[in-house]
Amino acid sequence: MNLLFVSSECAPFVKTGGLADVIGALPRALANCDVDVRILLPAYREFTELLKTGTQVLAIKKLFGGPASVVAVNADGLDLLLLHAAHLYDRDGGIYQDKDGQDWSDNHLRFGALSFVGAKLAAEGLIGWQPDVVNAHDWQAGLVPAYLSQIKKPVPACVFTIHNIAFQGRFDSRLRVDLGLDERLFTQEGIEYFGDISFLKTGIALSSKITTVSPTYANELLLPEFGMGLEGLMTYRQKDLIGILNGVDLEVWNPESDPLIDANYSVRSLAGKKVNRKEIENRFGLTPAKDAPIFCVVSRLTTQKGLDLLLESVDELVGLGARLALLGSGEKWLEDGFVEAARKYQGSVGVIIGYDEPLSHLMQAGCDAILIPSRFEPCGLTQLYGLRYGTLPVVARTGGLADTIIDANDAALAADCATGIQFYPVTRAALMRAISNACEFYKDKKLWRGMMRRAMRQPVSWDRSAGLYAKIYQQLSVKTKSKSLEK
Repeated sequence: MNLLFVSSECAPFVKTGGLADVIGALPRALANCDVDVRILLPAYREFTELLKTGTQVLAIKKLFGGPASVVAVNADGLDLLLLHAAHLYDRDGGIYQDKDGQDWSDNHLRFGALSFVGAKLAAEGLIGWQPDVVNAHDWQAGLVPAYLSQIKKPVPACVFTIHNIAFQGRFDSRLRVDLGLDERLFTQEGIEYFGDISFLKTGIALSSKITTVSPTYANELLLPEFGMGLEGLMTYRQKDLIGILNGVDLEVWNPESDPLIDANYSVRSLAGKKVNRKEIENRFGLTPAKDAPIFCVVSRLTTQKGLDLLLESVDELVGLGARLALLGSGEKWLEDGFVEAARKYQGSVGVIIGYDEPLSHLMQAGCDAILIPSRFEPCGLTQLYGLRYGTLPVVARTGGLADTIIDANDAALAADCATGIQFYPVTRAALMRAISNACEFYKDKKLWRGMMRRAMRQPVSWDRSAGLYAKIYQQLSVKTKSKSLEK
């Protein structure tokens, strides 16, 4: 069957977070389920050279203020459909924000255009290729089902995937006209959200099925503390909501063959991890210490990620004899706080502000444990990378973190099945108990190595999850074809 993905990001081409990793990896796994995926993406400036190698498959005279086209390109084993609209995407700055960190003022048009073209391709297809189902991802593609509803002929069913409900794409209702959305859609059952337009709410309300990235997160979305104002709608659509765990690309994240780390290693031979550990000490300015564990953080620096709790705990972490290596960027006060902690505890705390994909691989390969104290976490990928590399995750018990890590409690340790440490509630005190427990476990080398090996053997691929997605697509495709025949 044929499937159209509509997304604002895709690794390795353009990435700000886990959404890109999913879009870059899931289509490869779906190919093993006989699902042919093509990915519609905005042609940001990062795609300038790639556009030159492609073939134009669709021309649009005017799309929200300027001409546009769709260019088909095969790159890195993925079939991309690049929405080339220079007036919307070819600009300095980030894909969502300008150089000053402010949201682009025309984001409603930039991602409304993505959704509009996604619906157009879903309904009309391309020469020799017609999608059976469309899967729109996150708020940036949330208007796809709205535009599909305005097409006066049978159209494919739409699946909407929530990667993070906190980002909702909310805009002034007066922009409905600019977006070409029918007035009849401006209702509580449609695009309206407290007098505004919400792209995310639209995707949830109008799609045939809603998926999200872990079973626990699917349940959490029904609760006020996690639903971000949409828990009522999520409860109303509960029968169509499915939580499916994310996976990782085992070719990209493989300690046995990873070219981005100093020494490769495997579950059978862990010696290479020590070599990577030495390089981490060197890169982060940490004083070499054989018996002092290195905790790492690879994350956006935000309160959602619970990193304010970690910042408050640095004194105690260092007091336990542990060390910290942190890579990330985000809220300025957190950046400044961790930089100051590195200055204060030189040799015990190392901080690099920014984004560095190769370094993130080295950190997974060279550190002993990875800290993920998120207040909420739809799925999380860094803990899966940690499992894969034998870097034991210390995580808050929420969302996908709860679904993927087996806590080293007494029962799990007795049964030899623990793969990390969970803590709850998400408080500074609970986080420090978890860090302290990790330090104690680390002293027992036999226990720690056993947990490392179990972690590395944990199934973290897309295989099972891709099968679940394929089943949903197949069911919707059959229903759509049946309805079409009835008409």
